[in-house]
Amino acid sequence: MKIYYNANLKRKHHQGVLAIGNFDGLHLGHQKVIADVKKKAIKNKLPFGIMTFEPVPVMFFDKKIKNHRINSLDQKIDQFKKLKLDFLIIIKFNKKFSRLSAEKFIEKIIFKKTKCKYLYVSKNFKFGNKRKGNIKTLKKFEKKFNYKNLITKPFQKKNKVISSTLIRKKIKEGKIVEANKLLNRKWVVNGKVITGRKRGRKIGFPTCNLKMGSYVIPRHGVYAVKVKINGFNKNGIANIGYRPTFNGQNLLLETNIFGINKNLYNKVISVSFKKFIRPEKKFKNLEYLKKQIKIDIKRAKNNV
Repeated sequence: MKIYYNANLKRKHHQGVLAIGNFDGLHLGHQKVIADVKKKAIKNKLPFGIMTFEPVPVMFFDKKIKNHRINSLDQKIDQFKKLKLDFLIIIKFNKKFSRLSAEKFIEKIIFKKTKCKYLYVSKNFKFGNKRKGNIKTLKKFEKKFNYKNLITKPFQKKNKVISSTLIRKKIKEGKIVEANKLLNRKWVVNGKVITGRKRGRKIGFPTCNLKMGSYVIPRHGVYAVKVKINGFNKNGIANIGYRPTFNGQNLLLETNIFGINKNLYNKVISVSFKKFIRPEKKFKNLEYLKKQIKIDIKRAKNNV
């Protein structure tokens, strides 16, 4: 898969099949769209690829939105690779790009740079300055800029449209098993292990602490997880929250990895969420907390 950061596609990727979208989460619905795009490309013996945006436009326009993403850019790229695209275009979404009119976007990006033959978007796709462009705009300029616009069909499961919005809702509610089914894989948070106050180590349960960055924040509480880092892939438990027993002030993801007692500071780890165990709560003292952690670990090991 060739990655382009400026949409200046090489000739071998011209006249291809292109889908445009944020693709946050790359869930079952996105996977269906990409399968359709690939099928169209294979049938017509054309290259196929995706155009996406970084940062996510909603976070660019509203700086108050800090925790929105289902996956990071690196995770998104890895998932695209697994789906075996021919090429991926990552558009830097900045002030200059946001001011591009809908027609100029079609002319400068779609026509002059990608030269795509087929263009897939969702029916509610909006683009261009002040989001004035839509599927009617794309249809209007089809002949002028030599492409065919196709509309992706929403993918449903149990009469519900699968969307990134729905998955974020499930994660926020702690319904991680449901979110994982919609993603068709476990939801994963990647991050660098930071130094904490080592309270977990002092009470016999050392943890790897991560900041959540721009990820959507799951329901505060304890989860059964799996942790991956170079060399091992181990089960564990994780707590997301403010550690009320210690009057914590900062939101942290703290993970206790079963069977590992290594210094992982500054290492990048992947925490896969498997199941919600219980809400976060404040305990009377450390003995009550230790007793509950033992129960949590037992439940996580039984995956209950």
